[in-house]
Amino acid sequence: MTRIFPQYTYGNGPRDGCWWDETVKTSVRPALARDTKCDVAIVGAGFTGLSAALHLAQRGAKVIVLDANSAGWGASGRNGGFCCLGGSMSSDAALDRQYSHAARHEWRKTERFAVELVETLINSLSIDVDRHSHGETCLAHKPRAFEQLKEEAASIYENYGVEPDVLPPSELASAGLSGPFHGALTIPIGFGLNPRKYLDGLIKACLRLGVAIYDNSPALNVTSGTVKTPEGVVRAEQIVVATNGYSSEDTLPWMAARYMPAQSTVIVTRPLTAAELQDQGWSSDQMCYDTRHLLHYFRLMPDRRFLFGMRGGLLSGPKAEKAARSKVVRDFRSMFPTWSHVDVTHAWSGLVCLSRDRVPYVGPVPGMPGVLTGFAYHGNGVAMGTYTGYALAALASGQEPDRYPSVMSNAASRFPLGRFRRLLMPPVYAGFGLNDALP
Repeated sequence: MTRIFPQYTYGNGPRDGCWWDETVKTSVRPALARDTKCDVAIVGAGFTGLSAALHLAQRGAKVIVLDANSAGWGASGRNGGFCCLGGSMSSDAALDRQYSHAARHEWRKTERFAVELVETLINSLSIDVDRHSHGETCLAHKPRAFEQLKEEAASIYENYGVEPDVLPPSELASAGLSGPFHGALTIPIGFGLNPRKYLDGLIKACLRLGVAIYDNSPALNVTSGTVKTPEGVVRAEQIVVATNGYSSEDTLPWMAARYMPAQSTVIVTRPLTAAELQDQGWSSDQMCYDTRHLLHYFRLMPDRRFLFGMRGGLLSGPKAEKAARSKVVRDFRSMFPTWSHVDVTHAWSGLVCLSRDRVPYVGPVPGMPGVLTGFAYHGNGVAMGTYTGYALAALASGQEPDRYPSVMSNAASRFPLGRFRRLLMPPVYAGFGLNDALP
């Protein structure tokens, strides 16, 4: 398998210290060790692959899921647990310009549908995910950013059919959101969850429906009708590739230059006491993020641990991993200074996935009949990955999904530089950092 980050990125080093792994007892499933057949073979057992498997099995399909490591080992099992709107990095104006006003509306409705789909699955499958937060709150990191949030608020009802809550700086403390912020915007759609518990619920539901899930079974090669692994070949009428940011350049060559993995690092503290929460002035259960391009995201979890994450890592290796974790800890202590003494008990990192078009792609792989893929959720994969699996299940069944916006169905564009496309990121991140620092 050929990947664009060093091999360290795809080993256990970045994952070591992941808090979610301590909250769910996981089972190790055997690797595929023979040739076999099924209706649909799915490569990747994260949110996308498991959602696709579940919805296909509910339609009566015989499904096999293959994962290079284990179910949820990649981004799905190590993210921040934000089930929220998102999936693209394009503004309303950019979407209108590139697609159309109507297409943008269709896409925004799909964002909301994706969140509602996760909620439906959690309720129908009776999964305890430690749910909390009424929607998601964006906090302005500078005064100008709050003015932009107020302008954005005008489009929320048009896009999502809900009224946002705008909080000026003077009201943040009373809302339990004290910190170096200059106002807030809350959209009442979405919630926080434990992603491992959600994954565990999806896995158990798939197994009950007869889905076969194989661990340690990387797809070495995908062609129309077959998936080759180290010890066996799966033959299937339809194949779904759901590997997202952990894809290999040679498994599905069409994808090779059409996705960009980017690093995100997360820390979790020990449980905070009531006195510590009061001292900092943070009592909100809202999942939050700030207005930086290289954003911070954070939330107080039900057990009173505090989760804090950040985008922006460019290098991978033991030293780079240590430096990235240290940077996140420093930012956490800077933003919440009264917690500077609080132990950070867990830290880890993973890959989010970007596209050149700044929107996800869901659909067929050109030139490969019977092969489908979905990828590039731009750091919002809990909801959008679940929806993508739902949409891919419909397409693999020969049906049009209930929602299939043209924003997602246009074939993804290629990044320049091929395997060396990571070289595009440093100047982009430098520009982001400069813009974030401007007053």
